[in-house]
Amino acid sequence: MIILVACITLLIFLIARFKWNAFLAFLVVSLLCGLLLGMPVKDVVASVNKGVGDTLGSILVIIVLGAMLGRLIGESGAADRIAGTIRELFGEKYITWAMAFTGFVVGIPLYYNVGFVLLVPIIFSVAYHYKLSKVYIGLPMLTALSVMHGFLPPHPAAMVLAIQFKADLVKTFIYGVIVAIPAIVIAGPLFASFFRKRQDRESSVIVVPAPREGSIPGIVNAVCCSLSPVLFIAFASVLGFMSNGNPVLKDTADFLCQPAIAMLLSLIVCSISLGLSAGIDLKDLMTSYAESVKEIAMILLIIGSAGMLKQIVVDSSLSVEITSWMQNCPLPPLVLAWLITAGLRLSLGSATIAGLTAAGVIFPLVAQTGIPPELFVLTVGAGSLFGSHVNDTAFWMFKEYFNLTLRETFLSWTVMESMVSIIGLIGVLVIQNVIASS
Repeated sequence: MIILVACITLLIFLIARFKWNAFLAFLVVSLLCGLLLGMPVKDVVASVNKGVGDTLGSILVIIVLGAMLGRLIGESGAADRIAGTIRELFGEKYITWAMAFTGFVVGIPLYYNVGFVLLVPIIFSVAYHYKLSKVYIGLPMLTALSVMHGFLPPHPAAMVLAIQFKADLVKTFIYGVIVAIPAIVIAGPLFASFFRKRQDRESSVIVVPAPREGSIPGIVNAVCCSLSPVLFIAFASVLGFMSNGNPVLKDTADFLCQPAIAMLLSLIVCSISLGLSAGIDLKDLMTSYAESVKEIAMILLIIGSAGMLKQIVVDSSLSVEITSWMQNCPLPPLVLAWLITAGLRLSLGSATIAGLTAAGVIFPLVAQTGIPPELFVLTVGAGSLFGSHVNDTAFWMFKEYFNLTLRETFLSWTVMESMVSIIGLIGVLVIQNVIASS
């Protein structure tokens, strides 16, 4: 534990004090951490390679396709159309609540990384038109996305936990929505109000492109294209529900439910609807997509490098020692489950991995305590969002896209994630007391 804390401290110090490139800092610290933990040299290098490959392998296609789709939504004027409609419906006074509601709805079926890259152009466009801080506008929406990803099925960790703990999916979803609403409200629009007057820097990882000359798409076309991945996944879910054991329909539904497939189909449809049908030449469209990938190249490297340290912790069996140590704490079961997951989240970075790793330790508690398993699913989900910092890919996505310093990212993103996690735990404990007293 001392070695891990020292290495994470060194990582922060290299980036913040000496202004190291994050990719190089992660590489050096990950190698050093593996050697100090006593791993063989060959295993250290193998873990570093595996960490990069596993992390990028799971989200590379999603982020690249999302960047292309996001640029198309910006250049076609779809983002401007949506931003204008939101302004007309809600006005500046309630704009953050509108953004939070959008993130809540979109976040139900959509993975966080997909939702992030898909909605960032809309966030930036709204911020530009209102002359408000991007953080102020974006934080409520991203809070909702993060909460839905961490708490509720059909997202990976929540789904696996519900199955392992034998929790009822409908109850899990209902309890999760009850817990999610106050977490989103407090950590979203209310917390974001502190950043209302923040001055954005001119440069950013991505820029909302000026719409091309020509007709601006209608609001129905703009909304459907922006939410097309959600619509494809929702269609696949309905198709799977109606398959009634038909293997062809079931396999088709499983295929369409994959985020990468939904993003690819969305890009094809939107390229026709927002691009070719609007008179944009195919060659220009492909050039625009290539430019969008260049803009996120460093983000991809940083995201991949964050997986190095995570893999070192896993392969050195340090994660097992952490959970064993925390399991001996004399605390209430739900609080203990939250602490174990939060500790793994701080160490591993990935919310999904932290939740799935904690599941094996917490499983015996589920059978012994008599507490509804749905509450354990939500507790682990809340703990998996705690204290996002430099070993979390979402931390770097938020920092780089919104062009923040390390300190600003800690004060905005890390604080928001921690608030969501703590409020989620409190909400679960309240539900437990209500169930116990009824």
